[in-house]
Amino acid sequence: MTGFDSRSFLTRRTLLRSSLRAGLGATALLAPSLPTWATSPPGFEAWRDAFRARALAKGITEATWNRAMARVEPDMSVFDQIGSQPEFTEQTWQYINRRVSDWRIIHGKQALKQNAALFSRIERDFGVERGTLLALWGVESAYGDPAVQQNHMRSIFPSLAALAWNEPRRKAYWESELINALRIVDRGWSTPEEMIGSWAGAMGHSQWMPEVWLNVGIDYDGDGKISPFGKPDDALGSTAKYLVDRGHYHRGEHWGYEVRAPGKAKRGNRTYAAWASAGITRADGQAFPQPHASAKLWIPEPGGPAFLLGPNFYAVRSYNPSMNYALAICHLGDRILGAGPFIQPFPGSERALTLAEVQEMQTRLTKAGFDTGGTDGRVGNDTMEAIKNYQLKVGLTPDGYGGLEVLARLRQGS
Repeated sequence: MTGFDSRSFLTRRTLLRSSLRAGLGATALLAPSLPTWATSPPGFEAWRDAFRARALAKGITEATWNRAMARVEPDMSVFDQIGSQPEFTEQTWQYINRRVSDWRIIHGKQALKQNAALFSRIERDFGVERGTLLALWGVESAYGDPAVQQNHMRSIFPSLAALAWNEPRRKAYWESELINALRIVDRGWSTPEEMIGSWAGAMGHSQWMPEVWLNVGIDYDGDGKISPFGKPDDALGSTAKYLVDRGHYHRGEHWGYEVRAPGKAKRGNRTYAAWASAGITRADGQAFPQPHASAKLWIPEPGGPAFLLGPNFYAVRSYNPSMNYALAICHLGDRILGAGPFIQPFPGSERALTLAEVQEMQTRLTKAGFDTGGTDGRVGNDTMEAIKNYQLKVGLTPDGYGGLEVLARLRQGS
């Protein structure tokens, strides 16, 4: 997922180069052992005993249960994570700026260069544009950086066990995903030690949930197994398949365009030609290349940029239900492939910091006593926490967003 810790630029560049060559092959070495507690939270053992019976009834073997679940205790930190998902708490422009960053654009170009044959093959086989997959890869795992796995991923079994036991709204869903994770172990596709991921149980290069691994994953590198770890082939090929099968991705169509929408906003699904007849034009002045394809008008905020969104935008949204997420992915993909920023700014927004400015901000924060975990130009958890603490100290809104205001205040302070 997004928002990972930073390290020094040289160290990060070395890690990135090695990860692009070898993928997440070091995952098994980096994975923590499955945690155990001295005592269980009240009620968990009774739930685990009942769940064991249900798992065995669904065909999970006793050996797999003992290996993955017999001593596992719930990771209670997941409940704090549920209420703080950034897709739903950040302002749209902040969300976009954080993810469509210089760091991701620069390293996305490097990832494309080093995996050009893979992306060409995916486009040929599935029709999914390389920019979309590059952006997904960059946002979900920083292009397979093994440091992300080491610093920010956890064993999924304690996480899923906690959610299946005590998440009040979707217990059935989490229990189903825990069964799916056990099935992966049961089939010999992976081990509990290797299966590390986000707090919600998503794993690997493109953050597969266990159900996706089981039902969508393909052996795209021909090594005889299906894995979201290791070489990126299986992960990216399967993610393209997901976008086609579940997101109904349209081969050969772009996700959409920033547009100028004068007058009262119109509703409905129309062809680009019909939108053009209604006075909707591309913000860059170019013609719509496929006038008979269809799209919907979306204006995220009054006075901000407007967009015509085609089916492939919603295919991306099938991967994560946030409109902000889908817009960030689609825009980042365009930027990696050479497009510019949005032409119309969001109300109250500021431009994103350049890579050099982010590195300067990190350096100044560190010198001021706020540890950013490195000065590589990528804003991760450590940098965001350092920014928030600095904002509290100097009287700024403590939102953890490192923009022009924070950088200007740091420069004044020096």
